[in-house]
Amino acid sequence: MIFFVTFLRALAACFITNAHYTGIYPTDLIANGGLIGDVLFFAVSGFCLYNVKYDLNAIGFAQWYGRRIWRIYPPVIIMTAIYMFVGAYALSAEMGAAWWYVYPTNYHFVASIIVLYIPLFFIVKIPALNKRLVLIMIGLAVVWLLVYMLAYDHSYYHIDKVREPMIRFLFMESMLLGAWFRQNDQKLRNKFKWFYPIATFLSFLAYFASKLLFVHMMNLASFQFLNQIAIFLVLFFLFRTFCGLDGMLEKAPIRVKKMIQLLSDITLEIYLVQYVIIDAVRNLNLMFPLNWLVLTSSILLSAFILHKVWGLMSGSVDKMLRGNT
Repeated sequence: MIFFVTFLRALAACFITNAHYTGIYPTDLIANGGLIGDVLFFAVSGFCLYNVKYDLNAIGFAQWYGRRIWRIYPPVIIMTAIYMFVGAYALSAEMGAAWWYVYPTNYHFVASIIVLYIPLFFIVKIPALNKRLVLIMIGLAVVWLLVYMLAYDHSYYHIDKVREPMIRFLFMESMLLGAWFRQNDQKLRNKFKWFYPIATFLSFLAYFASKLLFVHMMNLASFQFLNQIAIFLVLFFLFRTFCGLDGMLEKAPIRVKKMIQLLSDITLEIYLVQYVIIDAVRNLNLMFPLNWLVLTSSILLSAFILHKVWGLMSGSVDKMLRGNT
């Protein structure tokens, strides 16, 4: 994989996890950036999954989609079952086995992936659509804005709630942006300009300022769509910055690159294991930074173990299937 993409996937894992560290830092203001991590994750997905366009075997949708499901669902099922067994999760009338294990699950990104990977495949695979990524993004933005204006509750700030259907417009736009970067990779990679990190920083400020503004000034809630524009700008400039720095990132020390690669490889598992561990460490009432060290090391170790366990299980299943063909 292109290394700046590996780096961005690892960065997404850091943003997402950090946002869940409320009660860990001296101030919860530091526990932020989760939605930035989410859009970065979906943009990286769009970048990587764009490769289906170049598949020489003309892979069909069912096989392609099945591979994605095979990568995602078994670790979700394993981790959910473990946490169910130890009593951290529980079935209920509202959240039965299908809710926990099939759809939407306890992990919001699983539901979004199941839905959004479908249109992404056809947009990338069909030449007439593939050549018009920007127009599709504009069209989607128009629909997004119309839904916001005509059918969205503006009475309070909630546009960044990841478990609400509205967020999928942002996630889909992020995936399409990632696909666009892959489409234009040769034009953009290692073409660094200082404007982009500066624009990234300013977009960060605008995004967090808008978030604070809409949370604390409810009379401005009708303008909360501006928050989504701000985070999309953060995503664009962040991606553009590190796309331009790919060559420099490649020159990082081998040990650093291996750590980044490992973090990128276990991104899914980090997300799956962290919620229960965060609650457990929070209840220990340890002082900062000891609580942060215990929590982070526990999450990384658990994620690594889950990754290895599923890797062994997946390898065994693959061998069995090959042996029967």
